[in-house]
Formats: sequence, structure tokens, C-alpha cells
Amino acid sequence: MRAPVVIKIGGGTIENLGLFWDQLKLIKSPLIIVHGGGIQSSKLANRLGHTPRIINGRRVTGNLDLNIAEWTMRGAINVQLVAQANTCNLKAVGLSGVDGSILNVRRREPWLIDGEMVDFGWVGEIVSVDTTLIETVSNAGFMPIIAPLGVDAIGQRYNVNADTVACALAVATQAEELLLITDTGGVLRDPTDQGSILRTCSPTDEAAGIDQGWITGGMLVKLRIAREALVLGIPSVWVLGANDLLQRQKATSVITG
Repeated sequence: MRAPVVIKIGGGTIENLGLFWDQLKLIKSPLIIVHGGGIQSSKLANRLGHTPRIINGRRVTGNLDLNIAEWTMRGAINVQLVAQANTCNLKAVGLSGVDGSILNVRRREPWLIDGEMVDFGWVGEIVSVDTTLIETVSNAGFMPIIAPLGVDAIGQRYNVNADTVACALAVATQAEELLLITDTGGVLRDPTDQGSILRTCSPTDEAAGIDQGWITGGMLVKLRIAREALVLGIPSVWVLGANDLLQRQKATSVITG
């Protein structure tokens, strides 16, 4: 398998992909798509009378939350994205990290957050990645679209952060690039001002953003994972919008210094 481009689509972007699929046709490298679905999971939870708990951008996953994640991400969202891709003449196949044991995980240990020991429930930490199925699918001419679920040694399924999954797959496949797509595009100094886009985000920029409060929650998680990908050998990592894959006019390149 040639070095791919790994693209992660956030749940907030899934309903408004615009020119996303048409742009993918112009990328010559093999493609691996990873998608989230937190917004859709929360909507379904609310319909069921359940209020999900999210701490520092990370979702606590109880028994019902895991079922909801499977219903939304491996079910509705994955099928929706595969159908859209195929309609645009991109041969796609839907997978999750459970298929072919792509994502072998263990249960996350409790974290101490703001003085509270938080048990995240059925949230998985990736132990290893098996790329056999991805390589088989890709070499057969199909684009894998992957839901962020994993499995442990005894068959228990887990919810896994989609940004983490994208990073792990990028490293395991020695990707040439990791693209983290958000509904807001790149990193903004002012969330209300598209003109405040950071063209690059260094560790110094990130520290300033955290200190000043314009890097928080999900964006903070993305930047930390982006930096991890760079440390682990991915040469190019971007935070950007779904319609900006090629021009990258409102995108942020995450850099090491």
C-alpha cells in the first residue's frame, strides 16, 4: 500500500460536506477516511431521554452511550458517508475498528480531572493497529471509511476518540499527511472572526491559545493529537474545513516549532 492521506471528518461537518467528495477525486494518494459522530450521538441520546457527559472534550461512555455510538457511527453515519462517496464515483467501503480487529484496545484508566477521578466507561485506548484489512481494501481499489470503535481481546467493544483513531491509522500506514476536518475550518484566535485564522500553529501558539482561552475542548484535543502525529513521523498535519482540502486558504498547518 502506497503512503495514504488520512482524513478525519468531525461530526459537526458530516451534514455539510459540500465539495468534499469532488476534492477527494483530485488527490492522487490512497485515502483513508475516519469519521466521528459526537453531535449525532448526543442528539439521539437526548431523544432517548439521556444526557451524555463530556469532560474536557472527551465523552464518558456508559452502556447506553456505547449502544448509541454503535447505532449512530457504525450504523447511520457510516452508511450515509459510504453512499455519498459511491454516488460521487468514489468506490468506498464502510468499516469500523472492530472489523478485522483493526483497532485493538483496552479500557481507559480513570483520569484525575479538576480534582475528580473520572471513569470514562467503555472508552478504549489503542493498544495496537492491524492494517491488514485496510491494505486489502485499498489495494482492491476501495476507499475505507472507518467508524471509531475498537475491540479488546475478549470481544468487548469500545468507543474511541476519532481524532486518536485517525492519528493511529496515519502512523500505522506511514501516511504522508493527516487532515483533521472541523466545521469551523482552521484554528481561530477569535471564534467569531474568520480573519483571525492561524496559518500555522506552533507549540508556543498553542500554549498562548490555552492560556488566553481560545483553544479549548475539542480543538485542544485535536491539536494535541496533531502534535503527537508529528512526533511519530507524520510529515504534514493540518486542521481545516471540508471545502478547503486543496486550496487551504483558511487552514492551519500544525508545526513543531
